[in-house]
Amino acid sequence: MSVRQKSRRLPPLSGVLVLVMASTGLVVVDLTIVAIGLPLISADIADGASAESVVVTYMVAMGALTQVVGSLSDRWGRRPLFLAGIAVFTLSSLAATLAPDLLWLDAARVVQGAGAAAIMVNGIPLLSDRYAGEERDLAIGAWGSFATAAGLLAPVFGGVLAETFGWRAVFAVNLPLGVAAWALAVRVLPRAPGTAGTADAAGTAEACEALRASEAPVASEAPVAQASRAGRETGRHTGRTDWLGGLLLMLGLGTATLLMLRPGDTPWSRQDTAVLLTACAALTAFLAVQLKAPAPTLELRMFGRPAFSGAMLAVLLSRVLTIGGSVYLVLYFSDGLGLSPTGAGLLMTPIFLAQIVMGMVGSKLIGQWPPGLVIGSGYALKGVGLAALALLITPDTPWWALLVPLLAWGAGGGIAGAPVMAVAVRVTDPERVGMVAGTVSTLASLGAGVGTAALGAVFAQHGGQGAPAVTEGARAVLGTSAALAVLAVLTTVTLVGPRRVPPA
Repeated sequence: MSVRQKSRRLPPLSGVLVLVMASTGLVVVDLTIVAIGLPLISADIADGASAESVVVTYMVAMGALTQVVGSLSDRWGRRPLFLAGIAVFTLSSLAATLAPDLLWLDAARVVQGAGAAAIMVNGIPLLSDRYAGEERDLAIGAWGSFATAAGLLAPVFGGVLAETFGWRAVFAVNLPLGVAAWALAVRVLPRAPGTAGTADAAGTAEACEALRASEAPVASEAPVAQASRAGRETGRHTGRTDWLGGLLLMLGLGTATLLMLRPGDTPWSRQDTAVLLTACAALTAFLAVQLKAPAPTLELRMFGRPAFSGAMLAVLLSRVLTIGGSVYLVLYFSDGLGLSPTGAGLLMTPIFLAQIVMGMVGSKLIGQWPPGLVIGSGYALKGVGLAALALLITPDTPWWALLVPLLAWGAGGGIAGAPVMAVAVRVTDPERVGMVAGTVSTLASLGAGVGTAALGAVFAQHGGQGAPAVTEGARAVLGTSAALAVLAVLTTVTLVGPRRVPPA
């Protein structure tokens, strides 16, 4: 007689969990910490010119490589890709620390972005290999919450380093942390792909197979046909690497990311048109290659599963409304309420704190309730917070009146965020978890860029200079974000149904 295990509140601590959280925190911190030192970089090695390229090159490289590296980790193994990522990230941090000019620093940041991509996309696969069932969901939730906390602390940490030791310390801090992470990875990561989670993978495979069987359009498929199809699927995974598809995707995503990072106040140019056409052509060619490649970089058939498509669309919409909304909310805090940069940053803290706490709650809830309902509830709460902010903000609104809506925004994001990742893993074959992680990271990056650009257009149409105009622009942005949250609710409730997601 089997005894049901006591339900957990936190995942069991392991070397893999510590490694993934620490290394992911390193990458997330580097996304924002460098921005704090840009004025010092500009004055020291850029002759006073803009040093924004230091941030842009890192984001472009990381955004362009995540999907490719995620797919390669499925073929080559988590351990070698993760170790290579940490080594590349650490060595390029050393190169950035020693940079004599801006060109050198930009080149180092491109390489650093490549290492960051290898670290980030291996986080979910490593946790999926190590944990199973509810423990896996909780581990993914802890990973996401820690990454959020790291992003919250990064600006403060970067400011202290830059002001105390100079801008080079922003990169030098990665050196001891990178060496420690590499040493820990050598010790705790299994040498054979999936060794740490063989049983986990088997259980997930059975659940995915049951899901596919329940959704199969033809239930009476002949055994010979089934074997043939299984052979084709195996061949698609173990075949030669899709180099052409990878290059096309890197070109398409790289140029698209570069275009989204262009300053919004600059007029459209012929060069921008050429970049746009290049991105569209490269991504179209990539999709065509994926349909014929024996071992594609992105398995398009995954999107035929409603739950997977729903989870991916939720990731995209979440980043659009979260990143875009937060950018113009901070602008309202500074130009609408007249808060200092420190005050504006502190007023954003309730969002992050609530998201950290409720991220673990969301991971727990999907073991007890239908995942689509949990995720939809999170986005609904997030939408309520955004709508309340849109109604409340004025140039004279006291800051304390915004705390409850800000907490609702963060709590909703936490409840919805981690379960989305868990659902994507549950409905995917274990040998493609790296591919899924790459897709999640890629869509998150695209969503952040699209959100900033699209909601920037909304702000420009309704806002302007001065506290009243800034407030009106921010209200329009927050209202649009609330509408996108409603769309996310409808998407997840419709597509991420209980019969479409196997149990943990």
